[in-house]
Amino acid sequence: MNIAFIGMGIMGRPMAVNLKKAGHTVFVHGRRAETMAQPVEAGCACCVTIADAAAQADLIIVMVSDTPDVEQVLFGEHGVAAGAKPGSVVVDMSTISPTATRLFAEKLQARGIEMLDAPVSGGDVGAINATLSIMVGGKPEVFERVKPVFEAMGKNIVRVGDHGAGQVAKACNQIVVAVTIEGVAEALTFARKNGVDPTKVRDALMGGFAGSRILEVHGKRMLDNDYTPGFKTKLHQKDINIVMQTAKELGLALPGAALVMQHLNALMGTGGAELDSAAVMKIVERESGMER
Repeated sequence: MNIAFIGMGIMGRPMAVNLKKAGHTVFVHGRRAETMAQPVEAGCACCVTIADAAAQADLIIVMVSDTPDVEQVLFGEHGVAAGAKPGSVVVDMSTISPTATRLFAEKLQARGIEMLDAPVSGGDVGAINATLSIMVGGKPEVFERVKPVFEAMGKNIVRVGDHGAGQVAKACNQIVVAVTIEGVAEALTFARKNGVDPTKVRDALMGGFAGSRILEVHGKRMLDNDYTPGFKTKLHQKDINIVMQTAKELGLALPGAALVMQHLNALMGTGGAELDSAAVMKIVERESGMER
């Protein structure tokens, strides 16, 4: 298949390379020329504009940061809509607003272009190893058409429902991750405040019902006070902001997510935007008089 891949960030680059390895013809576009070097080395073709890439493709994948970025990629000057052929498919793998996703799908449909929303979980490691979890919203027949392409990038691929359902599923993922990070941070701080070794507490919890990947991976980051990013605070804050905005539209109470939103805001405000989001531990510790 001829595929355009728009967005050469930490996730997009290895995803594009994996598509090329799977035998697809891949046209790439990134905002900065240097971000396209790795995919071009792997055999992808570099395109000067988004429209140029889209014009050569049956499938256009978008992997950028936020809702306004996706809108600009799709409908801005020299964007996807300016180049894509009727009958082509846009797959947005960014994490954005479910409400906006549905509007984008309607606008593309009016131009004869299908759309799937397909946000991912698994981070840069999952992108490199083609083991991403992919949550998909859109028409079932379009999903089946694109599924072999998803299989070149991920392992757990689920069509959740119609347009926007993939974004809803990703928002659910981010709620669970954020609230669990908060719970681990509070538990380890509770242990320290009681004069008990939090490392041993984590070891004990890992073997019980509280055991989780968050306790394993982020708990270790918290114990080591090492917040080298796997998933940056500024991105997690963006995702939880989408959750809270959507909750507001629905009149939905999400008190756990709201608390984490405040802690992510505080972390952003104290210079932690580039740290791993597990650094909410720093805010919990500060509030408890346990700063390190």
